Amino acid sequence: MPLSMNRDVFITCAVTGAGDTTGRSPHVPVTPQEIAMSAIDAAKAGAAVVHCHVRDPETGAASRRRDLYREVTDRIRAAEVDVVLNLTAGMGGDLVFGHVEAPFPLNEKATDMAGATERVAHVADCLPEICTLDCGTMNFNLGDYVMTNTPSMLREMARQMTALGVRPEIEAFDTGHLWFAKQLAEEGLIEDPVLIQLCMGIPWGAPDDLNTFMAMVNNVPAHWTFSAFSIGRNAMAYPAAAVLAGGNVRVGLEDNLYVGKGQLATNAQLVEKAANLVTNMGARVIGPAEVREKLKLVKR
Repeated sequence: MPLSMNRDVFITCAVTGAGDTTGRSPHVPVTPQEIAMSAIDAAKAGAAVVHCHVRDPETGAASRRRDLYREVTDRIRAAEVDVVLNLTAGMGGDLVFGHVEAPFPLNEKATDMAGATERVAHVADCLPEICTLDCGTMNFNLGDYVMTNTPSMLREMARQMTALGVRPEIEAFDTGHLWFAKQLAEEGLIEDPVLIQLCMGIPWGAPDDLNTFMAMVNNVPAHWTFSAFSIGRNAMAYPAAAVLAGGNVRVGLEDNLYVGKGQLATNAQLVEKAANLVTNMGARVIGPAEVREKLKLVKR
């Protein structure tokens, strides 16, 4: 993909994620009402897309409950501000082995494995404009946890998403995930315009140094649309890298809790900072209507 700065940039806000972050910041939304309000505030600050997980309102743990997704969806759609809705479909592929000397039986408390139809059930129920497809299996962070997405599982999830008229956002954590995304496109399981999210700096996927980032960018076909983000301390530097490389921007409390050193952020503050950076670079922040036109999204 030739390197050319993107002059018309959309911002995605990843509102809450599935990580164990609720005890580290009071701004991480937990209940459907909190998640929806934080998404709406992010949209008001300049996010054209909001990427949403849901959490158990009692514990804050990641959840796949369809009623929670429905409440978040309904609240966002009822708001006065327009925004493109992007729901995760990454849950249901959590495989946690027992021990290095005894991998079986699995850690049943932490393992959450579901079939393709169950993993996409909330997408079929809520019909967002976009949903994510984590396009590969990888060792994720520490311990005995494996993020599990087999080729057969990904093919079936992609088929169901496309049949629903929901645009898959391919989550690529390494170059092999982009390779498989090209295969899905070749097989007609995902349709143009293909949307890619380059997920950088997540152990143990692609590190977020610029050489690796550009290797990822150069593996994205020129006619595809991509966004990029990194986690942790490089999260607020990555919007500049993404725009310069021809991509779009993702920020949010799923990826990073801070707007500055020692300053806990809200989602709206992260979006506002990213929007200022984009405009100060001489680019334009585009809104949800232009994103729908660009990506041929079906507004519900």
